[in-house]
Amino acid sequence: METIKGKPVTDADIQDWADEAERGYDVEQLRKRGRKPIGDGPAQVVPVRIDATLLAALTERAERDHVSRSEAIRAAIRSYVA
Repeated sequence: METIKGKPVTDADIQDWADEAERGYDVEQLRKRGRKPIGDGPAQVVPVRIDATLLAALTERAERDHVSRSEAIRAAIRSYVA
């Protein structure tokens, strides 16, 4: 059975979503969805290889600073290029 956030998806859910789609969506509202900007333009994903030791240190530091690993990496890069 498929779930969304741990809740089973029922036939009634699917029918409700189909009915909603047939009624149409407010395009302006749909455009407001998604991730918030993190800089001066659209973000790009940059794959980086990190060994297990460095990844563990990154994870530990990010948890200690109460930020995501991505936020910690961006902060490190900003510091490096400044």
